[in-house]
Order: sequence, then C-alpha cells, then structure tokens
Amino acid sequence: MTRIAGLFDRLKRDGRKGFIAYITAGDPSPDRTPALVEALVRGGADLIELGVPFSDPIADGPVIQRSGERALRAGTTLTKVLEIAAEIRGRCEVPLLLFTYLNPVMRYGLERLAKDAAGCGIDGCLLTDASVEEAHEYIGAMHGHGLDTVFLAAPTSTERRLRLVVKYSTGFVYLVSRTGVTGERDSLSGAVAPLVRAMRAITDLPLAVGFGISKPEHVAELGRQVEAVVVGSAFERLIEKNLDNPSLEIQLEAFTRELKHGFGASA
Repeated sequence: MTRIAGLFDRLKRDGRKGFIAYITAGDPSPDRTPALVEALVRGGADLIELGVPFSDPIADGPVIQRSGERALRAGTTLTKVLEIAAEIRGRCEVPLLLFTYLNPVMRYGLERLAKDAAGCGIDGCLLTDASVEEAHEYIGAMHGHGLDTVFLAAPTSTERRLRLVVKYSTGFVYLVSRTGVTGERDSLSGAVAPLVRAMRAITDLPLAVGFGISKPEHVAELGRQVEAVVVGSAFERLIEKNLDNPSLEIQLEAFTRELKHGFGASA
C-alpha cells in the first residue's frame, strides 16, 4: 500500500477529511522548498503535491505560472525536484504526489522517472496533460515501481472518459472544479456537485476537488461532498508576496491551519 492509499484509509477510519497542498518546487529557491513543505505539514496538510516547473504550463493560472518562472530562474529542473523530494522524505513521512506535465517526463524517460521517483520517496504522479486513453506505457512504468497514478476528471468529461479515469487512477481521483486554468475564486463552481455525483456512481475511490479553492468556507462546502480538497494558487500567492520574508514559513503554516479549520464547519 502506498502512503497515499494509507492516508485515505486513515482518514476514513478516523472520520476526517484530507487537506492537499500544492507547492511549486524551487519557488522561491530549491533550498527553501523542504522547509516550506514542513510548514504546510505543521499547519495540517495531509498530502503534498510537488509541482515541477515547466515553461509552457497550459493548465496553470497566472499565479502558478509566475511561481514556475521563478523556480526555473532559480535553476529548478525535474532532476532537482527529485532531489528536493528526497530531502523532504528524509524529514517527514507526508505523502508526496509529483505534479507535472508530460514533456519533462518524456524527456527524462518514463521508466527512469518511475524508478528514480520511487527511490526518492515520491508516492505517485499526476500528469496534467496526459491523455488517459494513451497512458498505458506511463501507467505500466509507474505501477511497476509501486507509484500511484492520479488522473483528472473535469465537468466537461464524457462518461467514457470518466470511466477510463476511474480505471487507471489509484490512490484517489482529482476532480477539477471548473473548466479553465488554476486560480483563486470567490465562489465554487456549480459544476462540482454534478461531477461528484457522476463519479460516485462509478467508483469507490476517494475524491479530491481542486482549482479555485482559497477560503475556509470553500473547504467547508467541499468537506460535505468529497474526501479531500486541494489548495494551490492561494499558497503560491502567499509565497509570492513574501519571497524575501524570513517569516514566510510561519505565515504558510498559519494559513494552512486557517484553511483546514473549514472542515470543522462542514460537519
């Protein structure tokens, strides 16, 4: 059992919801990322999505795009992200999901990445632009090294695609709350509930919702519907505003705790 599967088993047993935090590895610097992850974990993050910076991030909104640009300028590569993951794993046992695009993975090599990621303590991978219909080689490589494969399901996904997502996802299924790119929103999309119902009809896998979640009230609303929520842009905006602030880790921990308190209002 991977750390991701183990996490959702514990959450179910304890009657809790999961809080997933996205962070762009290498922003503001590769050396600082492990400390930022530790701050997220202290604040209550149950799983970390470790983003690989990419020069053409078609699914990312402006905040995460800028974080990727900063990370790239700081010299962050996929190889460096794996080194960062190894350092994080040496500090804590939080589940790590590698969040990346297909291009860096193909350049690195599927089999090589699967082997190296597992060796660095990563627990799974999410390729944002991977077509589930053509992912057999990728799935085989990842599963061959004991890594989970998480796929995205969107409000616009057909029933056929939803069933493929369920078939090839392990650990959990990532539901995109709205079409378009990542980014903070004032309110949640009305497309979430129908998508959750559609997925419940075809799978028992845990469901996590991301894209646009930035407030405790968002967390509260989703906590009544799914097993976990994902927050990314709100964290990266906080990082962007405090790039040179020595108290960034303290602020990140406090903001994580504030958001996670939303689960208390979802009971």
